[in-house]
Amino acid sequence: MEEKFMKIALKEAKKAYDKLEIPVGAIIVKDGKVIAKAHNLKETKLDTTKHAEILAIQKASKKLESWRLLDCEMYVTLEPCSMCAGAIINARISKLYIGALDEKTGAAGSVLNLFEDYTFNHKVQVEKNIMKLECENILKNFFKMLRKQKKEQKI
Repeated sequence: MEEKFMKIALKEAKKAYDKLEIPVGAIIVKDGKVIAKAHNLKETKLDTTKHAEILAIQKASKKLESWRLLDCEMYVTLEPCSMCAGAIINARISKLYIGALDEKTGAAGSVLNLFEDYTFNHKVQVEKNIMKLECENILKNFFKMLRKQKKEQKI
């Protein structure tokens, strides 16, 4: 089941890739059904808050008509940053599934761990490395493509 949902998040990441956005995708699932899908739109919208996780939370909240996403699970292709980790906790998401880890800004254990190191009124269960290679590869390929484009522009 975890792979089935992470594949959907990866499809969202591909949409971001195609828009030259950092390819991160997120989905929210409730009762075994996808209720929200999103991908990064920071560059497109010129807004630093347009991370896939934040956009997915907004869509799920609208669908459920509540900011409390009780009994919901999130699948995200890259470890959330501190902004997104805080939003996940505040939205009351029950479980978070992460694909690739983010050694530069990850807030689920890579740089800091908002899910375990601090006491909040809501606890999110976290599982890591779901389809890790696929999630890492889309990011690696994206940055490789960007470096190639920059190199070609300098010629």
